[in-house]
Amino acid sequence: MPTKNFDIAQKITIETCPKRRLPVDSIRLFAGIIERKAYNKGDIILAEGSVCHAMMYVEKGLVRQYYFKNGKEMTEHISCEQGVVICIDSYFNQHPTQLIVEALEDTVIWEIPYVAMEKLASEVHDISYLYRHFLQNSLILSQVKADMLRFESAKDRYTKLMQHSPEIVRRAPLTYIASYLQMTLETLSRARASIVASEQ
Repeated sequence: MPTKNFDIAQKITIETCPKRRLPVDSIRLFAGIIERKAYNKGDIILAEGSVCHAMMYVEKGLVRQYYFKNGKEMTEHISCEQGVVICIDSYFNQHPTQLIVEALEDTVIWEIPYVAMEKLASEVHDISYLYRHFLQNSLILSQVKADMLRFESAKDRYTKLMQHSPEIVRRAPLTYIASYLQMTLETLSRARASIVASEQ
């Protein structure tokens, strides 16, 4: 097994399960199923109508998930280093997704295959624990975004994104950030201006 696989597997397990260190043997098993993939800026990592066969851990780069609504691109999520990308319905049901996954920068991801992960999780308790935390973290992230969109003003949405994902704010195009926060570019510009004014 390449050393890089083990190092990345260990990093993923620590970030995903910070309250519990997995045994080295379990990390080795996990390292044995992950696979490195590199993409150039603008590459489509997962196309609409494809099946999401793997969760994707972002080692380097910036990744956007989006879909089309009435002919317009709608940004579902943006991930950078240490983020996990998953089209959850397609991943678990193994049917085509309506989401598209695109590399916004030159990007390196590590794929965690559905079939291999399911098998390993059914056989090894530590991997089952890891798997559960992948899904738990994804669900929490989805709920946080849903609550943010439901209850918070445009300014508060952008402020929260700045606090929790400063790299995305710094690196992602404003049009994608506005779409992700479900606001127009004009509304985003006003929110940004309001934040700057309040800091002066």
